Amino acid sequence: MIRMAHFKKNGCKKLYSNNQLKVIPMKTLRLILGDQLNRNHSWFNTPDQNKLYFMAEMRQETDYVTHHIQKIIGFFAAMRAFAEDLREQGHEVIYLNLDHPDNTQDLQANLLAQIKKHHITQFEYLEPDEFRLDHQLKNICKNLDLPSHCEDTEHFYTSKKELEEFFQGKKQMIMESFYRSMRKKHQILMLDGKPEGDQWNFDQDNRKKWKGSPDIPAIVHCNNEVGDLIKLLKKEGVNSIGNLQNETLDWPINLTQAENLLDYFCEHLLENFGNYQDAMHTQEHFLFHSRLSFALNTKIISPKRVIDKAIETYRKQTSPKISMNQLEGFVRQILGWREYMRGIYWKEMPTYKNLNRLENQNALPDFYWTADTKMNCMHHAIKQSLDHAYAHHIQRLMITGNYALLTQSHPDQVDQWYLGIYIDAIEWVELPNTRGMSQWADGGIVATKPYVSSGNYIQKMSNYCDSCQYNHKKKTGEDACPFNSLYWNFLSEKQAHFSKNNRMAMMLSLLRKMDKNELSDIKKRAQHIMANPQLY
Repeated sequence: MIRMAHFKKNGCKKLYSNNQLKVIPMKTLRLILGDQLNRNHSWFNTPDQNKLYFMAEMRQETDYVTHHIQKIIGFFAAMRAFAEDLREQGHEVIYLNLDHPDNTQDLQANLLAQIKKHHITQFEYLEPDEFRLDHQLKNICKNLDLPSHCEDTEHFYTSKKELEEFFQGKKQMIMESFYRSMRKKHQILMLDGKPEGDQWNFDQDNRKKWKGSPDIPAIVHCNNEVGDLIKLLKKEGVNSIGNLQNETLDWPINLTQAENLLDYFCEHLLENFGNYQDAMHTQEHFLFHSRLSFALNTKIISPKRVIDKAIETYRKQTSPKISMNQLEGFVRQILGWREYMRGIYWKEMPTYKNLNRLENQNALPDFYWTADTKMNCMHHAIKQSLDHAYAHHIQRLMITGNYALLTQSHPDQVDQWYLGIYIDAIEWVELPNTRGMSQWADGGIVATKPYVSSGNYIQKMSNYCDSCQYNHKKKTGEDACPFNSLYWNFLSEKQAHFSKNNRMAMMLSLLRKMDKNELSDIKKRAQHIMANPQLY
């Protein structure tokens, strides 16, 4: 019978049993989640035989929403590469594949089994970035009969509560003011207390339509062979959406690949990124975007590294190819929107996930899972998403998100689609972007106005309308662009929600001046579209 136990500073536990002294090394189990693949975390500075790292592929994570096949495979491939990297550095890693006999497919059960099996005396984990996992791990730790500790992921520029503290006492949480504070705090693109280039935001310069030039250099491919993972998911019956060609995953799964993409972006794409960051084209899936979002959101590469490299490239250029509006637009996406969205998520959860201020109730059309629609913009944006698990922010916001909002789809269904289909979609970044900025379901917490538009915007920023059977200039008639009637119908049905919104005043004024017979015809067409989405 054990009569006494205490810990010593040398990492051992002394147990006295029947007057016999036993010295047992303390063993710490450290959990690494699939989006915590930060090779530069201080945890990994020095190998320690008494620190065991635990990673697992679990049905708990593959099944909470139906994910794109590239998303599931991307996470598993990156996790496996990370575990192997840690082993090569001398760390001890326990890794449970999806079909491992010891894998219970549940985080709590897996942890308890490993704690018992390896005689663990302390449990440590990195701070989760999803509310459900944060809640689950806190509950697990409450029920453990051993010490537990949570550490920062050492990835973001901000803490979870920094945005909440910044906006305390303010009526609105405007991203621009938060972004400027981040620039000042971290001295990014600042000169003598002023923004470099003499203005904070170059967004007005970054709205050009790409018409085939300038040329886009051949992209860098990652070419990760993932045939074994495809077979694993099929064998285990994991449901997924989307496509994967040639058993090859073209997303970065380790730091070397992420650095290669970053180098390629800075050397070849950054000089045109800002100008065309909102542009869309049927023949180009990525245009001048970096394709770093998956590597960033799994923490394979850090936002500081990405921003520093972009600024370094700008500083070292021998000829002025990269202008400030290209660089600032890129920095704003990462330092501004990315950190802002994370702060909104942690400030507003868990109630944020259930907000539906516009009371939208319609089902998301079936063609979101097939791309089988006659609307050219929707077909291309959805087909690209299904084929590549990717669409850039304007395709998500002003094409698929715009249509979902105009057809008054329930935000729960919209969230599930966005969370599942994109390889970079983790709830902390997906939810405020979708339910907030895209669907205005939060009533204006994120966006000061709903991001809706008629077909004119789509024609302005893309070539989608050129080969579409619908006419972007017409509101009614069989060949009228569905976005047009849906837009005016949405304003008509939801005008009570926006009556006090100054940014909507002009469009509501135009609505009120519209001929009543014309508006009636518009609304009839919109109602037919919403009732029969399969026909469009």
